[in-house]
Amino acid sequence: MKISCSKSSLMNGINIVSKAVSSKSAMTNLQCILIESSLSEIKLIANDIEIGIETIIEGNISEAGKIAIDAKMINDIVRRLPESEILIETNSKNQAHIKCERSEFYIPFTSGEDFNYLPEVSKDKSISLSQLTLRDVIQKTIFSISDQENTKIMTGELFEVNGNELKVISLDGHRISIRKVTLKESYDNMKVIVPGKVLNEITKIINGGAEDNIDLFITDKHILFEFNNTKVVSRLLEGEFYKIDQMITNDYETKFSVNKKEFMSCIDRASLFIKESDKKPIIMNIENSGIYMKIDSSFGSMNEEIEINKEGKDIKIGFNPKFLMDALRVIDDENVDIYMINPKSPCYIRDKDNTYIYLILPVSIAA
Repeated sequence: MKISCSKSSLMNGINIVSKAVSSKSAMTNLQCILIESSLSEIKLIANDIEIGIETIIEGNISEAGKIAIDAKMINDIVRRLPESEILIETNSKNQAHIKCERSEFYIPFTSGEDFNYLPEVSKDKSISLSQLTLRDVIQKTIFSISDQENTKIMTGELFEVNGNELKVISLDGHRISIRKVTLKESYDNMKVIVPGKVLNEITKIINGGAEDNIDLFITDKHILFEFNNTKVVSRLLEGEFYKIDQMITNDYETKFSVNKKEFMSCIDRASLFIKESDKKPIIMNIENSGIYMKIDSSFGSMNEEIEINKEGKDIKIGFNPKFLMDALRVIDDENVDIYMINPKSPCYIRDKDNTYIYLILPVSIAA
């Protein structure tokens, strides 16, 4: 194999596929990147079984071939090279000769014959949306997946398609995040659970805007993301997702509207007096036209009032401040509507069209 390409092109390709390189497995192939050149393209591939990524980079091909090379080593070398043309050429000693200006390296490689290529994914079922929309909907829900492997279903997000609507749902036992987006076309109804790890990596790779599409191809066991010159394949999580519709209600005894920025600032100030290890809630007295926060702790105390527009009953309720902040941070509206039933029932932050719903369980407080 003999190829050449710019440092920026090779570095970008390595950065993309490295997200599918295993750092834990003892299997050598899973720690490698496959560089495969044909007469027409240079392809980089990595696959840790759970997620596989393939991308095509620009370059010149003098001799076709393929090599599996240690991902960390090639990454570290290329990162330190000058911004110039890089030549990669193999020799009979199973070494890759990497040359850039006056720098030369020789590193071992394997033939790549037993490398784990990406699985073939049928393209019978698919949806298409903008890269900007997909990245946005993931980032506004991913924070409420679980990191507990004993609740495997909760470590992923439900992607549910109904006609021209995509609904993405995550939950961790303490909260639920729901986002709905309207697609440009109608599709067959489908439901799949995509691992959160994969979705996190997708948001780091896709950088297109509203006019740049990404295609999702879905089978019983896999999901394939295709965009630009890149493919990402992931296994789906098996099992039945929780029946979220049964957990959501439109009933409420108290509703208030509040300026999001003011509300977040107040919660942030109150959090200064609460140690995370104590797991003490922020207690809110919602009455008349205000939210009253009173914090007393060994670190100090705080009293603050925020103006609101309230309907319904007064209520005293406690929350984990992080859960409130996580939800408020990803809402773009200037004012938010919050619905409550009683001090032991979930609160709902949602807009009028239910394009977003954030359910948060309260924390028990002394009467």
